[in-house]
Amino acid sequence: MSGATHPMVRFHNLHKSYGRVEVLKGIDLEVAPGQVVALIGRSGSGKSTALRCVNGLERFQAGELHVCGHDLAAEKVDLRKLRQDVGIVFQSYNLFPHLTVEQNVTLAPRKVKGVGSAEARELAREVLAQVGLSDKVQSYPEELSGGQQQRVAIARSLAMHPRLMLFDEVTSALDPELTGEVLRAIERLASNGMTMMLVTHEMAFARSVADQVVFMHQGRVWETGPGDMLLDPQTAELRQFVGNGL
Repeated sequence: MSGATHPMVRFHNLHKSYGRVEVLKGIDLEVAPGQVVALIGRSGSGKSTALRCVNGLERFQAGELHVCGHDLAAEKVDLRKLRQDVGIVFQSYNLFPHLTVEQNVTLAPRKVKGVGSAEARELAREVLAQVGLSDKVQSYPEELSGGQQQRVAIARSLAMHPRLMLFDEVTSALDPELTGEVLRAIERLASNGMTMMLVTHEMAFARSVADQVVFMHQGRVWETGPGDMLLDPQTAELRQFVGNGL
């Protein structure tokens, strides 16, 4: 098997529990380099927990998980190195209100990677252009809409040049217009070949952008396939889920 064909993410029989409640019941899933994978399912189905395991935010009890060459089942995982390879964006933007957009974006590259001031400024301009915010470099978060703040949060992750990007319901707190602008930014990243895993309730977006849609149900991968599978579900559970417009 050549290096080029190794999956960037590989779950094998992954189990995760909180106390006596088993949230992930033996997940098997692979994400190839350059692939966009959308995780969908009801609240409590395990999709966000699976995503958080990929970034080491959640530890699992059994099974295997390899991410960008890191073995997350190992006794000691270098989370700092893992998170240089894996960026994550949450529903809440978590921007520093007292810092400009440029300062928010360049903080991690300067602190973690030791990037110099001039290079950091150039990096900020590069990643802000990727999310359509070139004109907001010197703005403060309070001067931005929710959609713009979320795009700054995406740019902040991109500034670390991750190999993999994770998005955890990044539009769920936004109104429809702002949701659209954030999804367009993610779509641009997809078209540029960024490997992504995203938890989303935007079915039309999942269908059009994802190479693979993963429907999770009761802690398991219930049904998986290309985006078009949402038009012709093979299981009663996915049929009901899609039929409810969730």
